[in-house]
Amino acid sequence: MVTVDFKTLTAPVGILRILAVVLTCISFSLVASLGHTSLSFWVWCMFSWCFCFCITFLVLLLELTTLNTKLPISWDDFTAAFAMLATLMMFTAAVIYPYFFVCSSCGRGIGASVTTCLAFILYAVEVGLTRAKPGEISGFLSTVPGLLKVLEAFVACIIFICLDFTFYSIFPGLQWCVAVYSICFIFALLVIIFTIGRLLPLFPAPFDKVLTVCNVLAVLMYFTAVVIWPFYSFRNNSGTDDFYIVITVMTCLNLIAYIVDTVYSFKLVFFVSRT
Repeated sequence: MVTVDFKTLTAPVGILRILAVVLTCISFSLVASLGHTSLSFWVWCMFSWCFCFCITFLVLLLELTTLNTKLPISWDDFTAAFAMLATLMMFTAAVIYPYFFVCSSCGRGIGASVTTCLAFILYAVEVGLTRAKPGEISGFLSTVPGLLKVLEAFVACIIFICLDFTFYSIFPGLQWCVAVYSICFIFALLVIIFTIGRLLPLFPAPFDKVLTVCNVLAVLMYFTAVVIWPFYSFRNNSGTDDFYIVITVMTCLNLIAYIVDTVYSFKLVFFVSRT
């Protein structure tokens, strides 16, 4: 039986989600009223607004009707992962859209940029409210290592968007970098899916130890990509390409994320587990 719980709408997180729904709706409505283009960055921004609007509205609806308790998933992990993902998506949209598509006299474009920045702040606050506190028992994706997994997967998606197959397929070094991005992305995605689907017991070994080994391998692999990608891409490309710069920056960012993730994994395995 479906029951309605209005407290989910009046709670701090519920209010944040309602405001986020309104702001993302305003953002894509303003941009859509200006027309459309096939440029990948415009498509990404529009997808980010629509995706965050739809999922946030769905979360509100499911919690209002308490149907979320009947789903065979870890709801807290799902909402924590989505809040982190939405924060990252709104951040990139808040940077990309005004940089490429807004001028000083573009009123609706400026309005969309402002509402996107506000939506980013709302989702970031939600992450802060739902993140597991020290000593608190919560889902993996609401902890720092879990949020880092979402960050790592998201950054890899940005890299994939910027890749040019006709360019990297020529050089074995760049092919290795793409393999690094793909392998690490697949593992991060599997961790997220297994956590939300409550499938972690299916891992053939203790989850924390598997996570630590994979994080160490990811650090080593990304370290090679940080060196190889800029060496090949800028040496064999005449002029400066924004996509190559973005990939280089994102590669460095993911290396830092995996290093921090590895530190937390070592702390979890060698310190917390012994206490």
